[in-house]
Amino acid sequence: MNFFSIVLAIGLGYLFILSFKNTLSEGNLSTLKKLFLFHLLFGAYFCLFVQGDAVGYWKQAKLMTYADFIYSLTEDQGTYFILALNYYPSNILDLSYFAGTMIYSVIGFIGLAYFYVIAVDLIPNNPKFKEYYLFPLLFFLPNLHFWSCAVGKDTLLFFCIAIFTYGLLQPARRIPMVILGLVLAYFIRPHMTLFMLLGFGMAYFSGKNISIGQRLLFFVVMIGIAIVILPKVMEFAKVEEASVDSFNKFSQTKSALLSTASSSTAIDISSYPFPLKVFTFLFRPFFFDINGIPSVLASFENLILLILTISILKNKPLQSFRNAPFIIQGMVYFLIIGTLAFSQSLGNVGIMIRMRNMFLPGLIIFIFWHFSYVQNQDSKA
Repeated sequence: MNFFSIVLAIGLGYLFILSFKNTLSEGNLSTLKKLFLFHLLFGAYFCLFVQGDAVGYWKQAKLMTYADFIYSLTEDQGTYFILALNYYPSNILDLSYFAGTMIYSVIGFIGLAYFYVIAVDLIPNNPKFKEYYLFPLLFFLPNLHFWSCAVGKDTLLFFCIAIFTYGLLQPARRIPMVILGLVLAYFIRPHMTLFMLLGFGMAYFSGKNISIGQRLLFFVVMIGIAIVILPKVMEFAKVEEASVDSFNKFSQTKSALLSTASSSTAIDISSYPFPLKVFTFLFRPFFFDINGIPSVLASFENLILLILTISILKNKPLQSFRNAPFIIQGMVYFLIIGTLAFSQSLGNVGIMIRMRNMFLPGLIIFIFWHFSYVQNQDSKA
């Protein structure tokens, strides 16, 4: 059963790539196949060499009773919801942890592929930095794959954000994808659903080439849903009231708990100024954090992102943002909201980089857009 499940999952992933054969070029299809193999290799590595929450999500589901399953599915969110999702493959089918990791890896790749297609659809030409083409190079950044292949919340949430964003490219035709992305994200991490609604609601309201009526309707719907789910988000985050003081208290408490955790990646950010907290969330681990080969790779990756970000900030970032498509603006707003929230509350580099991965596709796609936009402007000058 394990072998059959692995082959089936990989086969479905390959068929998913082929589903774009009428919309993508042969070159892009070939790149997606390479990304798929690259992603599966990270899944195998994670399963064999990384011990963490992922193992617990799978093994705990094996020990659940049917009553546990019903409770986890209907009465709780976050970890319990993931255990409920794992109950059938892990407990009923008795699949191995490796088989489960391969299934999750395919799910994570599907999310990555949707982000890839979004970039193909929205970026008018292949952007360059110096003499290097950025697309599709940045889609091979290791951490983009490493944190979207494991059993658990991160992979599924990555998938949710991808299908929600892809669905908004053509919302009238893909409304089921939009709804599925929001609902699944709500049961996994409700605050991320709130960030998605706020980010894309703001983008739609301020977007160009959209009638005022459409903008207002979409904005009201998005913000309305956000207000409805806010109490549940507050309950999930253990925040009792929507005040600045309560959010600050929550952030300080969360930061203290994470920074004192028995982890080699724990850091105390409580005394950091705001800009340094943002830098820590977006670009660490950096070379002064190195404690092994994974952190070396992450440091080089973050150096690339930092150089590209600085280059953007030095060359008309607001102009390129204002002229970006609605979807890209929404991804940037989502990135900003997530960065402001998590940079103030997380005190562990390992957890930060996992959380940042939810927003990394937005940063990457905006990097593509900015350099492409600047090249087009320069060619017209």
